[in-house]
Amino acid sequence: MEQTDKYPELSNFIQIYFGEDFSLWGNTIEEIFALYRSESDPAARSTLQHEIDRFLSDNSRELDASFEAAYGLFVDPPLWGHTTASFLGKLKRLLSE
Repeated sequence: MEQTDKYPELSNFIQIYFGEDFSLWGNTIEEIFALYRSESDPAARSTLQHEIDRFLSDNSRELDASFEAAYGLFVDPPLWGHTTASFLGKLKRLLSE
C-alpha cells in the first residue's frame, strides 16, 4: 500500500495546496493554510491533524525519506525553510489555532 493511500486527507491537502499551482493560493504556508481553512470543514481539518500525527508516528525512523517518497513531487520542506518535521509541526500548529 502506498503512503498516499494510508493518509488520504494529508495527500489531498499536499497535492492540492502545495502542488505546482501553489502560488495561486498564497506565497507563505500561512496564506495557503488560510485558504484551506476557509474551504474545509472541521471534520476534514480534524482528519488532517490525525493523519499528520499518524504519519509522524508511522515514519519516525525514516521521516525525511518517507515524506520525500510520498510527497516529494508536490512539496519540498527545505524550500519553505523547514525540515520535514518542522513543516509537519507547523501544519499541526496552524490546525490547532
